[in-house]
Amino acid sequence: MSEETTHFGYKTVRSAEKAGKVAEVFHSVAAKYDLMNDLMSAGVHRLWKRVTIELAGARQGQTVLDIAGGTGDLTAKFSRLVGSDGTIILADINASMLNVGRDKLTDRGLIGNIHYLQADAQYLPLPDNSVDLITIAFGLRNVTNKALALASMARVLKPGGKLLVLEFSKPTNPLLGKVYDGYSFSILPKLGQLFAGDADSYQYLAESIRMHPDQETLRDMMSDAGLGQCDYQNMTGGIVALHRGVKPA
Repeated sequence: MSEETTHFGYKTVRSAEKAGKVAEVFHSVAAKYDLMNDLMSAGVHRLWKRVTIELAGARQGQTVLDIAGGTGDLTAKFSRLVGSDGTIILADINASMLNVGRDKLTDRGLIGNIHYLQADAQYLPLPDNSVDLITIAFGLRNVTNKALALASMARVLKPGGKLLVLEFSKPTNPLLGKVYDGYSFSILPKLGQLFAGDADSYQYLAESIRMHPDQETLRDMMSDAGLGQCDYQNMTGGIVALHRGVKPA
């Protein structure tokens, strides 16, 4: 894989083309995103996100950046935790996802402390040392250059600030891994076709999960980006992992 090419699922594409191809996927799935998350995970994604919120430890008055925040599940929780003196920035590279999230949160009356930002995680348009907490849930695997994105996140964190990466990972049990592969490549595209009218996008999502770095590799990448205290915890047998890093004070 040269510097000018990257993975788009199992395909090799020009690096400059990946963002556009990912955008097409999420433009397609945005309207059914929440429904499909519930169907794909049997609702367990809500537990994974709850653990993320608990580990984040957001406090009153903090500034939180929710990257790839999509339809706003984490942002809604953070909005209440940081209160009227705090700020939540819901960032997503995809306008369709950002619009769905804005409409959803506005309908729920969450408008006072939430700001919306269409941005590429690789080039965050925020000042250095300006954010207390960053979360990115199920978004890092879609980024073209993950190392660049992690460095960008580390840059905008305040000293002592925390990054949490919630992402699909590698099952720790080989049998579970085989079952999970069968589900991902046989059932997931069929669910996408049935409920979202789009099997191809969910085929890509399954492939993108397999191409994502494993737990140890991602931990090392976070360390290489300048973060300290990097660790992770597996959930659901390693199907999902929650990584954490802290910017040195």
